[in-house]
Amino acid sequence: MALYEHVFIARQDVSQQQVDNLVEQFKNVISENGGSVAKTEYWGLRSLTYRVRKNRKGHYTLLNIDAPHEAVQELERQQRLNEDVLRSLTLRVDELEEGPSAMLQSKNRGGDRDGRRGDRDRGDRGDRGDRGDRGDRGERSERGPRRFED
Repeated sequence: MALYEHVFIARQDVSQQQVDNLVEQFKNVISENGGSVAKTEYWGLRSLTYRVRKNRKGHYTLLNIDAPHEAVQELERQQRLNEDVLRSLTLRVDELEEGPSAMLQSKNRGGDRDGRRGDRDRGDRGDRGDRGDRGDRGERSERGPRRFED
């Protein structure tokens, strides 16, 4: 059997319980067609890059699937028929990731910064470093506008 990573986005106005029910429904579709779901990750309610069917946000969920091609085709068909699913993407992979995905790792890592912005944090916010002598700022207005000649 082949290995797949499948991500789908559910509408923003469905509840967490409804998303869990969708995941169980899609797991049943895979198992009925001779496959299995190795891992499920809920990535949360996230903003979409652009509006999709009048939605600005969506519930993202990842499924790691070990199934024949026909099972994945049936899963995608069921998702196209379901009005709660906005988008889906299935990728065939050589091996499935162990542990949390990159999306969950970045979400966990984001809380470690204590509100700082990495290298951009300079301690005293008012200190902008030595910029040297800036000269007389009114110089250009005294000279008039710059004119280009041919």
